[in-house]
Amino acid sequence: MKGRRMWSDKTPSLELPLILPSQAQKHVTHNEALRILDVASQLAVLDAPTPTPPVGPTTGDCYLVGAGATGDWAGQDQSIAQWTGTYWDFIPPKAGWRADVAPTGAAWRFDGTQWEPAGTYVDQLGVSTTADATNRLAVLSEASLFTHDGAGHQMKINKATAPDTASFLYQTNWSGRAELGTIGSDDFSVKVSPDGTSWVTALSFDATDATVSGQSVQQSPTDTTPGRLMRADYGYGPGNLLGTVSEVAGVPTGAAFEYGENANGRYVRFADGTQMCWHRQAAVSSGWATWAFPAMFVDNNYAQTIMPNPGLSPRCCVTGAKSSTAVNFAVFIPTTGTQSAVTCDMSVIGRWF
Repeated sequence: MKGRRMWSDKTPSLELPLILPSQAQKHVTHNEALRILDVASQLAVLDAPTPTPPVGPTTGDCYLVGAGATGDWAGQDQSIAQWTGTYWDFIPPKAGWRADVAPTGAAWRFDGTQWEPAGTYVDQLGVSTTADATNRLAVLSEASLFTHDGAGHQMKINKATAPDTASFLYQTNWSGRAELGTIGSDDFSVKVSPDGTSWVTALSFDATDATVSGQSVQQSPTDTTPGRLMRADYGYGPGNLLGTVSEVAGVPTGAAFEYGENANGRYVRFADGTQMCWHRQAAVSSGWATWAFPAMFVDNNYAQTIMPNPGLSPRCCVTGAKSSTAVNFAVFIPTTGTQSAVTCDMSVIGRWF
């Protein structure tokens, strides 16, 4: 192994040895300078920084010596190593030198201490336009393509804390019109603006349970603003159209329709407060028969219909006392004035609230 000869008189940049006055064997100094130029100019290497010398190198092969160098490279960390055919020649790089890895096209830069992938410390990058301190990456183009290298591709936008912003901003003539992302919180939001100054949150998805809010969603059960999305708990569909009706201060809070039946008959309730009951029951031969409703009304202000079965001789039906839960009735034969215990079809319509 033989290292590069060191001379006291060198050029300031590449440290090429200078031929001294009256120097003997000037060709030695000249050839040494050519060897350095051969390596340092248009520097091309065969691999990224590595600490291990290759086996069987070819004359002229160049490598970047990595940290912790071993074997013939021991003690030459971060140097440029070239195989002369009989020994390794080492050249210490200077800050700013760049090397191209010929087999892959990767670029490396010496930062004054170590080799780093070229671009690691690029503060700004403008593609067909000028980058600045805020927009450190700027691209002027009809389109930008991000495609997969494997199964897919992720674009990551990171922020430091929850109150910060990580978003996409859409502009018209450099004035904001729409923004989507985690804006001021970890909830995912979509915001819109007509002028870049006043902003409205159209949709916001809660980061904890994914529930939706925003001006594009119904604001209350009575909100029928055109164009707004219906909330599941405010609107009606197959899942809640039929069920238990309920209300608060006259505003429906349950299903749209409720159906039920029991020994006293059948009923249907509507979310607007309307209720209908119907039943088939026999009258009595004396006194009053009582129909207890299958569902309670809010008061006795309801309309009832009680009809004896058709096909009988004329009958007259009358009603007596009535309440929110029942009505009394009786059936008479007009020609004799006597009561008849015939079966009647009965219905009542009123309100449940």
